[in-house]
Amino acid sequence: MSRSNRERTEQTRQALMDAARRLFVEKGYAETATPDIVAEAGVTRGALYHHFEDKKALFRAVIEREAIDVADEIERRTKRQAAPRDALLKGAAAYFDAMEVEGRTRLLLLEAPAVIGLPATMQIDGENAEATLRVGLEALLPQASALLGPLTTMLSAAFDRAAIAIEAGGSRQDYEQGIAALLDGLADHLRR
Repeated sequence: MSRSNRERTEQTRQALMDAARRLFVEKGYAETATPDIVAEAGVTRGALYHHFEDKKALFRAVIEREAIDVADEIERRTKRQAAPRDALLKGAAAYFDAMEVEGRTRLLLLEAPAVIGLPATMQIDGENAEATLRVGLEALLPQASALLGPLTTMLSAAFDRAAIAIEAGGSRQDYEQGIAALLDGLADHLRR
């Protein structure tokens, strides 16, 4: 395949994902039909099925891209932080900023578990934002050892629940303070 063909192929794939994302945010997964996606993307139905097995596979690709974008934002904002606590708090702020992108909370935290299932959603998160969280917790809580996995999962859930609450009108500042209190409490408890 020539470079221009590869570029066109990637452009078509991205157009489909962009159109699908807009429609999934606007209408929800269940109410979004594949003819609407191809019309929005300006491609043929055959192009959709050339790139994605079905609407669910397209949705998963959108979710994976969103999760990567969130993790990239966290990485970008925390890479220069030397102190583990500071890095985790900067990461929390970056996560909440990333989740403010229109529709992202709905897509990642509400639609994804319902559409692709909780195990697949957890796998995607585990390879992205949760992986970053685990690295930060490992630096902050080196004595956590066997508890590191469960603590990472539980704190990741706390971040997700906070993002949902913030989107529903909750005070972001309160949730950021809550995250700091959780981290400080864990560190104090594990030091004993």
